[in-house]
This record gives sequence, structure tokens and C-alpha cells, in this order.
Amino acid sequence: MADVTIYTDGAAQGNPGRGGYGIVLMSGPHRKELSQGFRLTTNNRMELMAVCVALEALKFDGCNVTIYSDSKYVVDAVNQRWVFGWERKGFAGKKNPDLWGRFLRVYRRHKVQFVWVKGHASTVENNRCDELAVAAANSGNLLEDTGYTPEQ
Repeated sequence: MADVTIYTDGAAQGNPGRGGYGIVLMSGPHRKELSQGFRLTTNNRMELMAVCVALEALKFDGCNVTIYSDSKYVVDAVNQRWVFGWERKGFAGKKNPDLWGRFLRVYRRHKVQFVWVKGHASTVENNRCDELAVAAANSGNLLEDTGYTPEQ
């Protein structure tokens, strides 16, 4: 089983507004950076989408994954096990049910642990993810966040 370290970050300008995510994946000598921007989204959606895309990018199931994120929204939902209760209740009344469902499908394919890191601090890779997310949000290559609805 591969040991994988992932850093993720999301950003939105206006919240809702333009947004993007940034990801740094590392395993052994391998390193990969991913990012994408969206025309209209929220910060929490970008934080969660970053985690989904990062886990989906892994080539093999059963990886030992450590995800570093500055998103209390994502980290606490998993570490406090809230997301599993939300799932049992069909995500009733919860924001971003499309992304939480997507997350749980890929999360269950690996052994994942989450570590919260302070944003905009001394964590080099988290800062790199923030740079990637902001650059993606400001790029000319913005996609539609098809799961975003204004009532979120």
C-alpha cells in the first residue's frame, strides 16, 4: 500500500463568487500539483472539492493517506464523524450534499486521516495550495460548478 501525503486548499472571491482549489499530492519521490477554477461557487465547496479531486487522483485503492487541510468545515466533519450521521439522514438540511456523497465514495477506497493546519501560516505546502487555488480562480479557464445552487 502506498503512503500518500496530500495538501488541499480552496478559495472563493465573494463567497459566493469565483473560486478555485489547489492540491499538492506527494508519494515517495513523486509530486503532483492540481488546480481548477470555477465561475460561481463557495469557499466550503472548493475546500471539499479539493479533497474529492485529490483522492480521485490516486491510481490505486487502499492507499494510506494523510490529508492536510486548513478547512475546519472538512476536517471536523470527518474527524468528529458528523458526515456519517449526515449520510444516514440523507444529508437532509446540509449544504453540499453532492460533494459529501462524492467524498464518501472515494474516502472509503482508502485509509484516510485528516490533519488540520492553520491557513496562511508556516506550512509551505498549504501555502502552495492557496497560491494554486487563487491562481485558478483568477484564470481564464473557469468551469461551471454544476453542483452549486444559490440557496447553498
